[in-house]
Amino acid sequence: MELFKYMELYNYEQVVVCQDKDSGLKAIIAIHDTTLGPALGGTRMWMYESEEAAFEDALRLARGMTYKNAAAGLNLGGGKTVIIGDPRKDKNEEMFRAFGRFIQGLNGRYITAEDVGTTVADMDLIHEETNYVTGISPAFGSSGNPSPVTAYGVYVGMKAAAKAGFGTDSLEGKTVAVQGVGNVAYNLCRHLHEEGANLVVTDINKEAVQRVVDEFGAKAVDINDIYEVDCDIFAPCALGAIINDQTIPKLKAKVIAGAANNQLKETRHGDLIHEMGIVYAPDYVINAGGVINVADELYGYNRDRAMKKVEGIYENIEKVIEISKRDEIPTYLAADRMAEERIRRMKNSRKQFLQNGQHILSRR
Repeated sequence: MELFKYMELYNYEQVVVCQDKDSGLKAIIAIHDTTLGPALGGTRMWMYESEEAAFEDALRLARGMTYKNAAAGLNLGGGKTVIIGDPRKDKNEEMFRAFGRFIQGLNGRYITAEDVGTTVADMDLIHEETNYVTGISPAFGSSGNPSPVTAYGVYVGMKAAAKAGFGTDSLEGKTVAVQGVGNVAYNLCRHLHEEGANLVVTDINKEAVQRVVDEFGAKAVDINDIYEVDCDIFAPCALGAIINDQTIPKLKAKVIAGAANNQLKETRHGDLIHEMGIVYAPDYVINAGGVINVADELYGYNRDRAMKKVEGIYENIEKVIEISKRDEIPTYLAADRMAEERIRRMKNSRKQFLQNGQHILSRR
C-alpha cells in the first residue's frame, strides 16, 4: 500500500501506529480532518486478513466520520481506530490501557468511542488512562446505550424524507418494510407503531422478528422477500451494500430511509434510484443520532440537550433534499456537498481570522 499517496488523495492529516508487545496491542489511529474540531470516531477490533486491509479500513472509516460529523452539525472532525485482533479472545486490560495512553499522547486531537468488536467495558479501561473517550459507563457520566437515540434520529429523518416523497411527514397509515430488527430497528419500529404505521419486517434472528410481531403487530416475511414488499418506505437496518443491481429492480418503495451503514453498494446505485424518483435519505446523515448523543458527553452529558440536537436530523435531511434539487444531483452527493460546504466555510473563516491577525501584527 502506498500510504502517503492514499493520504494525499483524500487529504488525511495523520496516521498513528500503536504497538505494545506485552499486551499484544496493534492499533492504527487515522485522523482525516480536524477543521471543525478534534477528530471523533470509534475503535473497531477485527481480525483483518492483512495489515494493509487494516490500514485501508481505518482510513476509509476516518474519512466517513469527517462527513458524518460535519453533516450532523457537530464541531468535530473525523477519525477512527482499528485494533488488529480477535475481540472474542485477544482482549485484556493491559491492551486497552496501553491504547488509552496512546490516545492521551495525542493531547485531544482524537477522541474515541466503542465500535464493532469493542464494548462499554473496553471504553472504561481506556478511560483509566485518558479523558478523550466517550461511550463509557453511565457511572462515569456516559449517555448509556446509544441504540434508542440512533433509532429516534432515524425516525425523525424518515419523517423528513416522507415529506419530500409524499407531501406530508405523517407516517400514519404508511407501510414501512424494515430489514433487520436489532436494537436500533426495534426502537425504530416502536416509534413507527406509535404513530400508526404498518410494519413489515425481516431478520435472520427469528426471536427478534417474533418480538416485533407480538409487540407491534408487524407482518413477518422471508429475508429474501423484503425487497419486493408493496410498501411506501423501505428501511434498511441491517447489512450494507443492499441497494444494488439485484435489489433495485425489486423495490416498490418511494422512500428509502434506514439505519444501516453504507447502503449503496456503489455510488452509481445512488444515481439509479435518483433517476427512478425514489427519495433516498443518505445513511450517514439519518443514522447520526448515536454520534450526536456521545458527542454531548464532551460537554457533560445532558439528555434533553442531546435529544434536541438529534431532532435536528429532520432539518439535515431537508437540507440534503434541498441541495439535491438546487444542484440537480442525487441525495448521496448532496449529503457530501453539505458536509464539504460546512468544512469549507470553517476553513475560510479561520483563514480570514489568521490573515486579519497577521495584518494587525504587521502594523505594530
